[in-house]
Amino acid sequence: MSPVVAAVAAYSFFILLGALAGALVVVFTQRVTRLVTFLAFAAGVMLGAAFFHMLPEAFHGGGYPAFTLLPAGFVFLVVLERYFLSHTCEEPLNCTEHAHHGLGFTAFVGLSLHTLIDGIALGSAVKEGVGVMAFIAIVAHKVPSSLSLASILKSEGRGTSAILSYATFYGLMVPVGAAIYFASDAVLRFEKFSPWALAFSAGTFLYIAVSDLLPHVSRHGKERQGRNLVALVLGLLLMLALARVTEH
Repeated sequence: MSPVVAAVAAYSFFILLGALAGALVVVFTQRVTRLVTFLAFAAGVMLGAAFFHMLPEAFHGGGYPAFTLLPAGFVFLVVLERYFLSHTCEEPLNCTEHAHHGLGFTAFVGLSLHTLIDGIALGSAVKEGVGVMAFIAIVAHKVPSSLSLASILKSEGRGTSAILSYATFYGLMVPVGAAIYFASDAVLRFEKFSPWALAFSAGTFLYIAVSDLLPHVSRHGKERQGRNLVALVLGLLLMLALARVTEH
């Protein structure tokens, strides 16, 4: 095994552990009110990731044209939710929760695409000799993002095995992305692809946060509005701090 492959494997292993650690925090949370607070934090993380990390990176790599994929990602989830994903109930008179079980999957897809790009970046960074900084940047984002994904899945009633399975596949997107980079860096120009994919993912993040998570928190967190607002702001501030620390 070459030193580069060994380094990517080691970094990927610890990133996967970080993803599982974030999910386990939610798995062992039993109180419903605390789960709503986690969802508020998840909304802050997704908004922060979109505005402080993904969109600036998309602009840096692709300029203003990359922003055309932002509304495309948003509209993609609108169409996916409205016409292709089943809901828990179709008659609002007979149920108090009109959320669908597809939200966790759509969040998983958006986060996984972002993580796949992180894996491509990790492979490139290790090859260029700056893998440690890329590893720090990626693992710092994966833990809160995994917590967000697990919170959404648990709010849908998913079991522990399902949550951990999603978190595992999500974490494994890093080595998959790195493998794609090593296999095709001579053919594909990832510096052109990544900005557009990041902008598209940012659009999906905005939709999930604004259309699903925040309304859910508003409906079910009325007794602890102050705490949920603090959790939302903390999620935003965390992603802002991470973007500042790991921007290079």
